[in-house]
Amino acid sequence: MVESNCVIETMGLTKKFRDFWGHTRVIAVDQLDLRIYEGEVFGLLGPNGSGKSTTIKMLLGLLNPSRGLSKVLGQPPGDVKMNKRIGYLPEESYLYPYLNARETLDFYGRIFGLSRAERKSRIDSLIEMVGLTGNTRRPVAEFSKGMMRRIGLAQSLINDPDLLILDEPTSGLDPLGTRQIKELIVELGQRGKTILLCSHLLADVEDVCSRVGIMYGGKLHKLGTLDELLSKSESTQIETKHLSPEAIEKIKEIIQDDQIEIQVPKEKLEDYFLRIVEQAQSEKVATSGALIGGQVSDFLGSAENKPTDMISDLVKGKELSETTAQSDQATTTPITPTKTVDKNLLSSLTKDDKAANQTVPVTSEDIPQEPDKPQVSVDHNLIDQLTDQPDKPAEDSQDDDAEKDR
Repeated sequence: MVESNCVIETMGLTKKFRDFWGHTRVIAVDQLDLRIYEGEVFGLLGPNGSGKSTTIKMLLGLLNPSRGLSKVLGQPPGDVKMNKRIGYLPEESYLYPYLNARETLDFYGRIFGLSRAERKSRIDSLIEMVGLTGNTRRPVAEFSKGMMRRIGLAQSLINDPDLLILDEPTSGLDPLGTRQIKELIVELGQRGKTILLCSHLLADVEDVCSRVGIMYGGKLHKLGTLDELLSKSESTQIETKHLSPEAIEKIKEIIQDDQIEIQVPKEKLEDYFLRIVEQAQSEKVATSGALIGGQVSDFLGSAENKPTDMISDLVKGKELSETTAQSDQATTTPITPTKTVDKNLLSSLTKDDKAANQTVPVTSEDIPQEPDKPQVSVDHNLIDQLTDQPDKPAEDSQDDDAEKDR
């Protein structure tokens, strides 16, 4: 049963991708039980292929689950009325390249049925908010990746959503833009917006999220607030602006000083995340996603496998051949011809050369003649009859006229 302030709830949500024969090829999401409450900034973390994007697609109704149930804003995924209350920024912004920033936001405002006055007001506000005031007339195709993320974020907020799903919102942004987006996320959470954030930048998640869940192999391995997950209960951290040598000697008395802050130390989210993933891998949890890489391949940077310089090799080869030739000339004993010469052999060789160089005259008898064509006799009488044939009707007509006169 969905609680009144529960915006997203999944119960045993599972997605299996099958091959042509219907056999399970990949279990992308496996028995996911998750609740995200109103006004919460929730971070969904995990390595590549852990099931984060598949989970988002099922919550948006873009994929049907293989098993399990899910509720978004109290309705099943894909409900039209529910979709009007959702803003979504995908990992890659797919916008019409020939529209400029203002036309893009106006297009999506029309889809949500906003009036002309309301669209203009919201477009002006959003463009100023994401820092694109000086680029409203430029086509989106000319935008850099960081500017694409900015206009994509504005597009996800044009309908004033109750639930905002952000997939890598700070990807491609400069440090200033990253800081602005993080401050915006925090402020939207304070205004009562529910935000589901997916990001590989754990420092950003640590700055803005109140609760996180870590997925691996399609399963949710850890869930809780940052204080619950990162606090080191086995130690205590004391922080002070300045500690004098006298204070060090009287440490027990200094602890009672009001200027000293005593708190439980926390672990970095990045260290905690890597530890959970390594633990899951050591337990050989099945996953269809990427694994932690190993050492650098041996062939990278190896002198034995470096590509050779062909020009250098040719120069070295030429120098080596010249050196070898010189050494051969220095060490080889010249051969002196023998005094006895076979004159008959020389004469035969020279005669052959002369015979080969002489031109042989060609006569007409040597040229092959075409075979004689058979003689055809012509019947000239037959030709005369054929040529005189058209004139006979005229003579016949003259004879008929003579008979009529008689």
